[in-house]
Amino acid sequence: MGRKLKYAAAAALVITAGIYANNTSLLASHRADKPVLLAHRGKAQRFDEQGLTNETCTAARMLPPTHDYLENTLPAIRAGFDAGADIVELDVHPTTDGAFAVFHDWTLDCRTDGHGVTREQTMASLKTLDVGYGYTADNGRTFPFRGKGIGMMPSLADVLETFPDRRLLINVKSRDPGEGEKLAAVLNNLPATRRSRIMVYGGDEPIEALRARAPEIRTISRSAIRSCLVRYIGYGWTGLVPQTCHNAMVLVPINVAPWLWGWPDRFLDRMRGANSVVFVLGPYHGGEFSTGIDTPELFARLPRHYSGGILTNEIDMVAGLVNGPRN
Repeated sequence: MGRKLKYAAAAALVITAGIYANNTSLLASHRADKPVLLAHRGKAQRFDEQGLTNETCTAARMLPPTHDYLENTLPAIRAGFDAGADIVELDVHPTTDGAFAVFHDWTLDCRTDGHGVTREQTMASLKTLDVGYGYTADNGRTFPFRGKGIGMMPSLADVLETFPDRRLLINVKSRDPGEGEKLAAVLNNLPATRRSRIMVYGGDEPIEALRARAPEIRTISRSAIRSCLVRYIGYGWTGLVPQTCHNAMVLVPINVAPWLWGWPDRFLDRMRGANSVVFVLGPYHGGEFSTGIDTPELFARLPRHYSGGILTNEIDMVAGLVNGPRN
């Protein structure tokens, strides 16, 4: 019995050592590249994030502005790139005249002087609205951007024409598979080199439809994010990468990252091998994957010399930290 226990202990030790060697970043190759920075909605006005729901009008909760840029506009996208972003995220809605409007909200009433559902309008009518109309930082006493956003809602075609060589992340806001089909048709008309610089994420149904029609484009849906991470935590120690992590944009909350086998370098290598890119977000607490690395404290939780992606709502701050003495 004693000999059997010794053999079992030796076998367990060998297995443990093998798992460690297969997953430790100490034995993984490290890339000296700087992190890839993703600016959420370009350079945008920030708002109070406490107690948000799907019905919250965030423009009415704007924090005191420190700049004049309005999210999802061409100047805001350009400012994001100028501040150091490698990729800018933007939101889209289909319009009744066959275009895609670049705008966050499902309805127009919160942020603009228009009314109704965004996707029930023509692009021509959306271009007449004031996208700065509803912003207020003092409970409606003043509206500092009212009148300054007239005609500034772009179409996706406008963005693609204005930034022909830049990397973009497109957020589909619906659960409509038809939207994925329409977006795939638009993207499939682009040259292959241009498509390679575009990623798409959003609801499960449109992403599934888009992935079927434009399989080379990196995508991720809300359920795929969870599936990828949960399955990898479950058996990633083997070196196997779940299928939902392949050809994808893998979003990793900062508080989930330490649970990923081989974090950071071995994990990043495995995702690159699956033709996927990794972006770290703010902490996940059971809600949406929407917060970014937006404070120096969150940035400090990243591994030293981290070479993956970072999603942020504070591109100026994060770009400054990336280019500072820490790295």
